[in-house]
Amino acid sequence: MANSSMPIERLQALDNVEKEIASCIQSAGQALTELSKDKASMKQVESHTSLFLKTLNHVEGELSKHINYLTQVSTGSPHEGTSYGSVKMYKTARHRIEHTRTRLQDLENLKNRALASSVRPASAQNNP
Repeated sequence: MANSSMPIERLQALDNVEKEIASCIQSAGQALTELSKDKASMKQVESHTSLFLKTLNHVEGELSKHINYLTQVSTGSPHEGTSYGSVKMYKTARHRIEHTRTRLQDLENLKNRALASSVRPASAQNNP
């Protein structure tokens, strides 16, 4: 059951990242709003800017973790929820079997022709 909760946890973590992005945008907006005032409080601007940068760094780190995870999952090992790799291997094996059968049939035909041609001259020599 722990495996089934893992995707839910990842989705919840991404939801939290999305909320942090919204918070980051809000901090940037508040800093810009403060700067647009006639008498801007530099303390407020610095506070909002600091919060913006702190949140942005955290979001960047979290997204990097998720991207690294997705890179590892998508390369090297098949995903547990898909059968694409197995189906592809099955179809390839079937194709190889059919190709082998065709080649064996061709060899059988060549053998039969060779035997037939070697039998004819011998029987032709016996029946003059």
